[in-house]
Amino acid sequence: QVQVVESGGGLVQPGGSLRLSCAASGSIFSLDAMGWYRQAPGKQHELIATILSDGRTNYANSVKGRFTISRGNAKNTVYLQMNSLKPEDTAVYYCTADRWGTTYWGQGTQVTVSS
Repeated sequence: QVQVVESGGGLVQPGGSLRLSCAASGSIFSLDAMGWYRQAPGKQHELIATILSDGRTNYANSVKGRFTISRGNAKNTVYLQMNSLKPEDTAVYYCTADRWGTTYWGQGTQVTVSS
């Protein structure tokens, strides 16, 4: 089993920045990838960024150029640096960890972009 915990959400003005953190614990050897999803009210989950075990990253078009996913010194931690935030970025953000074909989810952290 893998446990995933996010932190760092909050309220930010349009154009501002926020950094989300995520830590995976438990059976974390051989994690294949970690990533970030978000779910806005009334919408489905959207995969916005992933980082593979070899360091390669992928981004959704909606956040490319504004968001950056990175790993901490411990490979079980990831960060999501969000810049130039827009009201449409308002959502619950979830961190995920993939291991042996199973995706483990965190509980989510709310990000609200509003003036």
